[in-house]
Amino acid sequence: MERILAFLNKPAFEFMSREFTVGMLILIPVMFLLAVWLLKFISKIVPRLLSKNGATPDAVHLINRVIQILVLVVMVITALDILNVPLTAFAFVSGAVAIGVGFGAQNIINNFISGWILMWERPIRIGDTLEVDNTRGRVEAINTRSTRIRRVDGVHMLVPNSKLLENTVINWNLVNTETRTSVTVGVAYGSSVREVERLIYDAVAKLDGVLTTPAPAVMFDDFGDNALNFEVYYWLNASSEMERRKSRSDCRFLICEAFEKAGIVIAFPQRDIHIDGELLLSNKETLNAK
Repeated sequence: MERILAFLNKPAFEFMSREFTVGMLILIPVMFLLAVWLLKFISKIVPRLLSKNGATPDAVHLINRVIQILVLVVMVITALDILNVPLTAFAFVSGAVAIGVGFGAQNIINNFISGWILMWERPIRIGDTLEVDNTRGRVEAINTRSTRIRRVDGVHMLVPNSKLLENTVINWNLVNTETRTSVTVGVAYGSSVREVERLIYDAVAKLDGVLTTPAPAVMFDDFGDNALNFEVYYWLNASSEMERRKSRSDCRFLICEAFEKAGIVIAFPQRDIHIDGELLLSNKETLNAK
């Protein structure tokens, strides 16, 4: 044991009037490996425990990130203490680094701070449906530099955090999942408009997830060129664009079935041609005979 202690306390080298022993050089890699293992363990166990206690995905993500940073800070301070390196020794270096970072990495720092604002203030949460630059998608992760969004077509999109704070972003689920949608249909002239209105109301009432408050509303929209145009507005609980499209599709199926049973024709483009004067129709065989 004495030989081992003597070996660990044996000076390895000297730097800036400070002596570094063999034990210090061995302990630092061990602490580094311990920190890596501890971070992996925290990344697995903390989200699991928080999820069991009913925490939201955003809270889990934020708490997990804060704990990881605290572990890193504690490990760095402990390593410096073991090496007998005071924090004041980094005062000049940290000042120079801060100036360099301030000029050369403004966008990175901006996105980093924006990421923490997003995780703390929670204007955007994991699972929300966003519309950014006319593109819709679901938020999968809010990282320190960028936010990962999965578009409706399955493609992943990385958006800088600063862009989400500095630009107009539509969040379809910020307060709740209640959204309004509409379906348009045109019927042939001569159809009973009140009957059409009743059938559309009945079709909407059969849809799943339609809210009664606000109540659905059927509007006689316009006298079109080829049809009497109607539009129905209704509210439903839908957390994604696909759910809204599915609801509109089901509504059109029900309207088609109801109109078919009632004998109401869904209009299609048609034109009436009026000819002033005389119209001469000739037979091709007659012309050949002549």
